[in-house]
Amino acid sequence: MGTTGNSNTTLEDLAQLAGVSISTVSRALNDHPLISTRTKQRIWALAREHEYPFRHYMPSAPIGAEGSIAIVTPHMRGGPLPLSHPFFLELLASIGEAARARDCDFTVSHTTPSKYEDLVTAATSSRASGVIFLGQSMLHEAFNRLAATSARFVVWGARLAGQKYCSIGSDNLLGGRRATAHLARLGRRRILFLGSSDPEAEQRRRGYFEALKEAGIEADPKLVVAVDFEFESAEAAVGRLLRRGVSFDGIVASSDLIALGAIRALRREGLTVPRDVSVVGYDDMLLARLSTPTLTTIRQDTQDAGRKLVARILDPNPDHLSEHLPTDLIVRESCGA
Repeated sequence: MGTTGNSNTTLEDLAQLAGVSISTVSRALNDHPLISTRTKQRIWALAREHEYPFRHYMPSAPIGAEGSIAIVTPHMRGGPLPLSHPFFLELLASIGEAARARDCDFTVSHTTPSKYEDLVTAATSSRASGVIFLGQSMLHEAFNRLAATSARFVVWGARLAGQKYCSIGSDNLLGGRRATAHLARLGRRRILFLGSSDPEAEQRRRGYFEALKEAGIEADPKLVVAVDFEFESAEAAVGRLLRRGVSFDGIVASSDLIALGAIRALRREGLTVPRDVSVVGYDDMLLARLSTPTLTTIRQDTQDAGRKLVARILDPNPDHLSEHLPTDLIVRESCGA
């Protein structure tokens, strides 16, 4: 698409080629709702063919869409969430399906906000109908400030104390409690928790402590280990614990990827899952169903999440209340029961 302005093609030229008025051409190029999709497509095709110098403010998404959504991933400790992360891909696919069902386009932004000013830029400088932020990172107060502006946005993530913005996320506290309680019911008494420092993992950690207390198990600080949301980070952390002689018979992981990394480390040290150590993940990604052994996990309904996130952006009068999605314990082979 030409954008340099080198072409001599004018609006008048396009109007003559299309057999319509200059105002119709202008409206079509700006995706005006009063112009039919067929007319827009014909005029845009002529504009491309004749190298019309498109203006920066003209729509960049396919014309005729009912709206557009920008997907933004805030900067996390250690860097932005990789676009190849399996859970990110599954959630992104669910958002895409929900957007497609409503004739809406979406783009994944290259920006990774790390402060309030970055959030403002991400939410107000694009031509999107609104922004879905995938995660809060450490930007809770910055999102509260953003909520006081006219920016249209929603956050995938935890619901936090004093929150003024809308978020959609799973019931992390209940999920962490269910995962831990399941291991306790199986007779596991030395239960390791693996998770990062982000708000969602922190809520899952709180659920872990609550379940230990309910089961009459004393919490051991050595069994609460900080890891990143990465396979390799969990594998390395569990390997270090085993080499130091720290004993445990159960693992609650704050993501499926962390759980799979832990299982790899256990195998390398000659331990068997679930005979020696039972493992519970969190997410219920496709990988959880394909792993060996298949992974017991806490299911997050990403399809429902995608629909609700998109609705918060596209609905004329969206519900601004935050919402907890239900979490379900999915029992598979990695726990033995």
